Amino acid sequence: MSPASKNLRRGLPRIPGGDPWPPVEAENTVAPQVAEVIAVPAAAATAPTQALRQGLPRVAGGDPWPPSGTTANIPSSTAKAQPSPAATPAPAPEPTPAAPEPAAESAQPPAASVIAASSDSPGIRRGLPRVADGQPWPPSSFIAAPLSTAAPPEAVEAPAPAQVPAEPESMTKQEAAPPVEPAAVQPPATAPAQAPAPTSAKPAKPEPKRHGPLTSKQWVLASVLGAFCALGMATAVVLVARGITSTDSVAAFIQRYPGEYHLPESAPVGVPAWLAWNHSFNFFLMVLIIRSGLLVRHQKKPPAYWTSKRSPKVSINLWLHQSLDLLWIINGLAFIVVLFASGHWMRIVPTSWEVFPNALSAALQYLTLDWPTENGWVNYNSLQQLAYFITVFIAAPLAVITGFRLSAFWPKNPSLNKNYPIELARALHFPTMIYFVLFIVIHVILVFSTGALRNLNHMYAAQGSADPAQYADNWTGLLFFALSLLAIAGAWIACRPMVLSSIAGLFGKVSSR
Repeated sequence: MSPASKNLRRGLPRIPGGDPWPPVEAENTVAPQVAEVIAVPAAAATAPTQALRQGLPRVAGGDPWPPSGTTANIPSSTAKAQPSPAATPAPAPEPTPAAPEPAAESAQPPAASVIAASSDSPGIRRGLPRVADGQPWPPSSFIAAPLSTAAPPEAVEAPAPAQVPAEPESMTKQEAAPPVEPAAVQPPATAPAQAPAPTSAKPAKPEPKRHGPLTSKQWVLASVLGAFCALGMATAVVLVARGITSTDSVAAFIQRYPGEYHLPESAPVGVPAWLAWNHSFNFFLMVLIIRSGLLVRHQKKPPAYWTSKRSPKVSINLWLHQSLDLLWIINGLAFIVVLFASGHWMRIVPTSWEVFPNALSAALQYLTLDWPTENGWVNYNSLQQLAYFITVFIAAPLAVITGFRLSAFWPKNPSLNKNYPIELARALHFPTMIYFVLFIVIHVILVFSTGALRNLNHMYAAQGSADPAQYADNWTGLLFFALSLLAIAGAWIACRPMVLSSIAGLFGKVSSR
């Protein structure tokens, strides 16, 4: 098959979403011209020629297109414009390009030939530059001959040489110049200039240390916000409670049930010294138990381990927690025994059903900030009595039972473990600790807000009278309370691995593994 009879290969579209290029109508027109360009007829052999630059292959894995050695005739006007090496170097004027029709620029010719385009063909798509730091190719001045001006192949006596736009002189010089490093290549004229990269980057700001889910600053902000929210809610509760107690029916209810009922005639009066000492030691142990329990709950790698002949190996924090629990249980058992032996149980165990309406009356009085005026040396109000009863006879035994199930001293009995699973004990033990924390906080607030000196004299100095004003200015109880706080602070600081290892070493073996 002769070159002139070969079908023209169609490639990618020139515009997005368009048809493959060149169009089917241009096949009979372009094929003879492509054949003439490749064959280079003898009639045009004497004309100046120029080697075509090779581009991408037409098929995957093929050779660059057009084939190596393919040349194209340079038009006579262009040949005359090129200076001869022997002639005097004088720049010749560039040929004036023909005026293009509006929006009728032709596409880059495949196989280095001029492709005739129809009058309604889209504009030419410009691609990458031919040389580094050059302009997009083909130049914007490149146009294609209209399809209507092309004559039939048989009417053409001598096919015109392929019109290949000559590259500008500046581009020719750029080809001869040494390659430019990629860092020195300037962006295209149409792209915005890029800012130079900084020579030295600023060191990254360290991420703030987190204490749990929040940072220190976030905890402070959350505390302030929580305080404002609590103040707003407390104000609303006080206003609502005062509105309720201002009604006649509620006022009559409070008058009938003032907040306390009379104890039996055999009930003792006052707070003995043993009860004051037991109360102080119980407060000391409760604070340290809560601290050691939190250490056990949040520890990742124990700082040390403790073991003995009768005990399995446990962490040093768990040893501290269980040791404090043991002292707390002994102190509580002593309290229960002496409480019932001395008759003081009637002060914290309800002896009448009137405890419930009086407790409700006391709660309303607390919410209105018009608090009950009972004398704790003689009797507690009903709300206090119920709170002490729940703490001593419900919360404390629940903490002991669940704590023993979680300890290493629990027997390895499958049936016992099935009836009392460890998940149940874990689900109850931590909420019980939360209850003790809330009870201590509310208890201390009420002690200081209902007569601090008088109440502290009752519970720390065992001093009081049926007359509430007799010990209202005595500072002995406050002094003992301050000394107990110093002892708690010292023990809190001493809960460190170095100190604990020395103490635990007296009762067993301490190791780092």
